[in-house]
Amino acid sequence: VQLQASGGGLVQAGGSLRLSCAASGSSIRAMGWYRQAPGMQRELVATITSAGITKYADSVKGRFTISSDNSKNTVYLQMSNLKPEDTAVYYCNGLFNMGWGSARAYWGQGTLVTVSS
Repeated sequence: VQLQASGGGLVQAGGSLRLSCAASGSSIRAMGWYRQAPGMQRELVATITSAGITKYADSVKGRFTISSDNSKNTVYLQMSNLKPEDTAVYYCNGLFNMGWGSARAYWGQGTLVTVSS
């Protein structure tokens, strides 16, 4: 089981970035993005189930959009109108089906998003 995230970088406030996370190794039940700013706890940004049901943190609603391509086992996070407070390391999370009705969550490597004011 593996998660490969990409797409972080430096952007000015008001700009946009798209993060991608490709999963491999098992079928996916749900995927999501979390972020961790310096000195802060990791927090949920957005999640999407294999059925396409989405959930967002209040702080990103209306600015971020999570989507998935089930054929590629890939999840995307389109981030628009970025703010300096969005600066964080963004982590991909995948809930994989492990057989016999069980599931297990895995983390991908983080990708840094820096928003300058």
